[in-house]
Amino acid sequence: MTAFPERHDYIERLLDLYRRTPETTGVVRRADRRLAGQLYDRRVPLELLDLALRLTIARRQLRPPDAQPLTTIRSLHYFLPVLDELADPTIDPDYLDYLRHRLTPTQRTSPDRIPSHR
Repeated sequence: MTAFPERHDYIERLLDLYRRTPETTGVVRRADRRLAGQLYDRRVPLELLDLALRLTIARRQLRPPDAQPLTTIRSLHYFLPVLDELADPTIDPDYLDYLRHRLTPTQRTSPDRIPSHR
């Protein structure tokens, strides 16, 4: 089992992951940084957070073509319901493995759109 990252590293990695996620503004707000710290305090694994971001985006992208367009995601908080869903202790671990292998990594297609958070 790998060691849990230091607080600063965890927060930066999570915020970088969020910034690179498609359909987000790519901007980290103060509330996002605060939430990242809270998720660290709860010891939520970064791998689970990555999976929550990927599943959320996949669900958005698999909507019917005639559905009303969704607005850009403006906060890390948007992903909390899916994170809670995946963190449910009754969820089948095989399902999580399936999702990990089925969903592509979250990556913005044009890295030049990623603004600095500092």
